Amino acid sequence: MASEHLPDPGDGPSHPRQHSHTAGVGRGRLAVALGVTGSILIAEVVGAILTGSLALLTDAAHMLTDTAGLAMALIAAQLMHRPASATRTWGYRRMEVISAQWQAVILLAVGLYALIEGVRRLVEPPEVASGALLVFGVVGLLGNLVSMAVLVGGRAASLNLRAAFLEVLNDALGSVGVIVSAILIATLGWTRADAVAGMLIAALIVPRTIVLLTTTTRVLLESTPPGLDLDQVRGHILSLDHVRGVHDLHASVVSTDLPVLSAHVVIEDECFRSGHAPLILDRLQDCVAAHFPVSVEHSTFQLEPPGHPAHEHLPGV
Repeated sequence: MASEHLPDPGDGPSHPRQHSHTAGVGRGRLAVALGVTGSILIAEVVGAILTGSLALLTDAAHMLTDTAGLAMALIAAQLMHRPASATRTWGYRRMEVISAQWQAVILLAVGLYALIEGVRRLVEPPEVASGALLVFGVVGLLGNLVSMAVLVGGRAASLNLRAAFLEVLNDALGSVGVIVSAILIATLGWTRADAVAGMLIAALIVPRTIVLLTTTTRVLLESTPPGLDLDQVRGHILSLDHVRGVHDLHASVVSTDLPVLSAHVVIEDECFRSGHAPLILDRLQDCVAAHFPVSVEHSTFQLEPPGHPAHEHLPGV
């Protein structure tokens, strides 16, 4: 016997409406941030050409990846809410994870490039037009602050928005570095300040990128959701009356808001004859939905008689 714990259509449309509204707000935030970031990108490319600044060039490269990343995030936000089909049973729910991982990979490449180029420029510092550098740094910072204000309210809703917010935050910090380097060059004549600022921007990019890359990789590897202890889950299941064993216990995350769990549960033969099996199924699903830090509302349990596991060919977990 197998069952899935899904919302009853008879419960009413309130949940789908709320989900759709949240999705629409997320797409709206991403669209505004994309427009602002794209405008800053154009300004910084022009500024990097005019000033010859590594800090501004690094920030412009960062803005290029952010513009592409936000575009991917916006597309992913649209795709992930398409309905499931016979060929894509989860729809496009995992697109947010794939998008966030690609953004992380691109950002990591930009950060490593800036570190290498910064070292080279420390040895041979070029001339930098500090006045123009300051103007473009301020323009970039103001634009990034606008994007941050747009995204800050939705960054906890999904990996997609979290990745977008981190990128814009890094851009803002990069703009601060550009401004500081421009001031140091103008007041002290320290031309290496530009290379140092570029390397500091890279140093801000890399650690956050690694965290995001690790998180998305865990999801794609179908690792157990953080905060869910499968040993505790197994113990709770085994503590239920009439349960004699648990195997093939798996838990993973399809997308940010969708942890899933499945298991084969061995129960007494009498439960199938007495009609007690459906009650056990209800208790199993209530258990994983309510007793743990991570609420798993989408669970699938296969109820088996004691002799059935011997007929299964694959080793269980």
